[in-house]
Amino acid sequence: MKKPYQIVTRAAKESAAVVEQFCQGNGQMLLPIVSLIESASQVVESVIHEIQIHALETIFTLSAEQIAGPRTPGKPSGEVRWHGRQTGKIKLADREVKVKRPRLRHKTEGEVRIPAYEKLRHDRGLQQHMLGALMHGVSTREYDEVLPKMAETVGVSRSSVSRQAIEASAEQLKTLREKRWDQTEILVIYIDGQRFGAHHILSAVGVDREGRKHILGIEAGATENAAAVKRLLTHLRDHGLATDRTYLFVIDGAKALRAAIEEVFGASQHVQRCRNHKLRNVLDELPEEQQGQTLNLMRAAWKVTTPEEGEKRLEQLARFLERDHESAARSLREGMAEMFTLQRLKLPPSLYKCLATTNVIEGSGRAEAIRNSEEIIWSASTKINSSGIT
Repeated sequence: MKKPYQIVTRAAKESAAVVEQFCQGNGQMLLPIVSLIESASQVVESVIHEIQIHALETIFTLSAEQIAGPRTPGKPSGEVRWHGRQTGKIKLADREVKVKRPRLRHKTEGEVRIPAYEKLRHDRGLQQHMLGALMHGVSTREYDEVLPKMAETVGVSRSSVSRQAIEASAEQLKTLREKRWDQTEILVIYIDGQRFGAHHILSAVGVDREGRKHILGIEAGATENAAAVKRLLTHLRDHGLATDRTYLFVIDGAKALRAAIEEVFGASQHVQRCRNHKLRNVLDELPEEQQGQTLNLMRAAWKVTTPEEGEKRLEQLARFLERDHESAARSLREGMAEMFTLQRLKLPPSLYKCLATTNVIEGSGRAEAIRNSEEIIWSASTKINSSGIT
């Protein structure tokens, strides 16, 4: 039987040429990194955080209006009066959120508390419900329902939420979920999962050829959830990420996620497994006294310039570990080849720290990046062999 070949399209060849251009020049890439010093998860968290703040501050204003009436220009009147704004903190599940809330004062009795703010400060159950309303709206695209449901959670009636406020909130969420990517040349795609309280959120962050980050999509679920990862990747495809182009996917070790990339974007996509996830998975299977040496040997293997040598070193380590710790050896061998995708692309070692993990820059790499703003951060996508056939 003849070996089946996948013919690479013109678009794929063109995207590969862009990647090669980025991979040349002794590692001197075109992408400055000062504005990119965040992990993929942090990018998504920052956007969710801003949406939370906008919604919460709107709700606190509505709660204040139920006591003092709408704020009007001119001389204050009434028993309870508006008195500017002040900062405060509340928790939504396990995250602390800094907000600005209205300040009310009674004409003779002093400070008046904002009911919605006080309820959220002290009731963990309400915090969970509030976060749940936001996450449900994001994942189901019921954008118009998010603000009213969040408001009802803390006793603000649905009828008090103006259509204008609902539309502004819905527009934020729609922008987050519905943007198209047909005209954006995405090169690298980081996919990671994080938790917001009891809620698992799967997110994809892309980097374009100018070095800008884009939240490509978010989905309720974890990277091990096959249905969730397929929904996320299908969303990316349906919103303009072409499947006849090549990308560099940086992911954790979830098998469901890896399978979904191949199913939705094709088998020719190159994938770099997150080395930090791999370290944790292997070390968790070892006694403490053996973790330090294993960590050093794994990191040393990842620093070599040829994938063959790196895999050889890790296989030697796996054979040593399997004598007494078979589960650690099995974890180390799983997806081993994709731990060296960067070496196969012949990217300079200066990029390993950025592209070998879903945390874009970590620890010392963060400080180093700040000191040298001209250092490159990454290249993207993949290289296709010179024959144009994979």
